[in-house]
Amino acid sequence: MSVRLTLKRVPALRVDLRGVTPAALQGLSTARIERLTVTHGMQTLGLAEFFAVARDDADEAADELVFEGELARFDRIGWQLTDGRIVVEGSAGDYVGACMSGGEVHVRGSAGLLAACEMAGGRLTIDGDVGDHAASSLPGSLDGMRGGTMIVHGRAGDRLADRMRRGTAIVCGDVGDFLASRLVAGTIAIGGRAGAHIGYGMRRGSVVFVGAAPRVAPTFVPALGDASVAWQLLARDLARHGGPFAGLPTRRIRRYLGDLSSDGKGELIAVL
Repeated sequence: MSVRLTLKRVPALRVDLRGVTPAALQGLSTARIERLTVTHGMQTLGLAEFFAVARDDADEAADELVFEGELARFDRIGWQLTDGRIVVEGSAGDYVGACMSGGEVHVRGSAGLLAACEMAGGRLTIDGDVGDHAASSLPGSLDGMRGGTMIVHGRAGDRLADRMRRGTAIVCGDVGDFLASRLVAGTIAIGGRAGAHIGYGMRRGSVVFVGAAPRVAPTFVPALGDASVAWQLLARDLARHGGPFAGLPTRRIRRYLGDLSSDGKGELIAVL
């Protein structure tokens, strides 16, 4: 079953869409979907207050939920998603794809703050830009992204992948300050420029820079060992995403190890 929710009006306050997932809508009638409640500020309102609901019950219809419209004030789209597919034909608000463990979320615009926070599996694709703290930890938590793949075709804000523990975060454009701060593990690939304080407190993991050479802090040192085999495996995996990462297996690299101020064993990889 495929469900399409078309935005009727922009809300005055932010709306929390947690719980509105393909699995939650499976088997529900149009009238029942319209009566599902969401939080608007301090109010609890039905989905029909904001969306026109359409269903496709054809056998070939995918287990899919489509949001149509600019949803910059709608938060937690795909929150704790376990399976199915969500498409946003426009921009999305904060926490998109946060805590998801499976399935797919595709935003055909930009997204707000804290996208893919504590993501444990699945795939999040954002065609536009994403705000601060993407692929990082929720406020008050010690663990960031734990698995899955996040792909941003535009730019990302500050603190990308803060406290990230596992998974892959790919940004085709520029990123802000404190990239990979306190990184525990995982793979990050950047196609553009990065801001200040790269890898602050980094312990393990890999950060690949395909665009401009990174500004490496004094607490990172040049790597002397040969990592050509490991690089080929990583480069081939990243090259599948195309764009600035196409052709990576044929290019040379320069590696830096750190953050030594945190007894870190992570690596920054500058592609030459």
